[in-house]
Amino acid sequence: MDNTARTLITGRALRGFVDGSVAVLLPAYLLALGHTPFEVGVLGTATLAGSAMATLAVGAWGHHAAPRTLLLGAALLMAATGLGFASFTAFAPLLVVAFIGTLNPGSGDVSVFLPIEHARLAGSGGNSDERTTMFARYSLAGALAAALGALAAGAPDALNAHFDITRVSALRGMFVVYAAIGVLIWLLYRRLPIPSATTAQ
Repeated sequence: MDNTARTLITGRALRGFVDGSVAVLLPAYLLALGHTPFEVGVLGTATLAGSAMATLAVGAWGHHAAPRTLLLGAALLMAATGLGFASFTAFAPLLVVAFIGTLNPGSGDVSVFLPIEHARLAGSGGNSDERTTMFARYSLAGALAAALGALAAGAPDALNAHFDITRVSALRGMFVVYAAIGVLIWLLYRRLPIPSATTAQ
C-alpha cells in the first residue's frame, strides 16, 4: 500500500471520528441553542441536501481541477463549517452553513470528500486484489472511527458535570474540534503527490 492510500485512509478515519460525534451531537446542540424541533429538522435536511448537490457538482465539473486541489478545498470548507456552527446561533446563518458546509448528520459518509477520495484511491496503483484491500481498509477505518466518535459524544456532558463549563459551551467545543480536524486534514492532504499529466488519478 503506497503513501497516497495511507494518507487517504488516515484522512477518512479523522473525518469518521468527528462525523460520528457531530451526528449524535448536532440535534442536542441546536436544541440547546433554543431552536425548535422543526428548525433542527430543517437544518439537518439542509446538510444532507447541500452534500448531495456538492457531490453532484464534483461529479459534473470536478474533472477540471486536480483531485488534490479539490481535497484541500474540501478540508478548508470542513474547517469553516465547524467554525460556522461554533460561532452562529441564529437560524438563518446556520442554515447557510449547513447547506454549503461539510457537516454529515447521518450514519454514513455523504460528504464531498467521498467521491474524490474514491477516485484517488482507485488510481493509486496496484492490482485488483490490492485495490480491494485498500478500499476495505478505507471503509473499515471510517466505520471504526465513526463508532469511536459516537462514543466521544458523551464528552460535553462529562465536561459539564465535572468542570465549570456550561453545556452549550461544551457542545460548541466539539464543533471547534471538528474545525481543527478539518485543518489537520488539510495539512495531511498537502502531502498528497500531484499526479503528472500522464497519470490517471
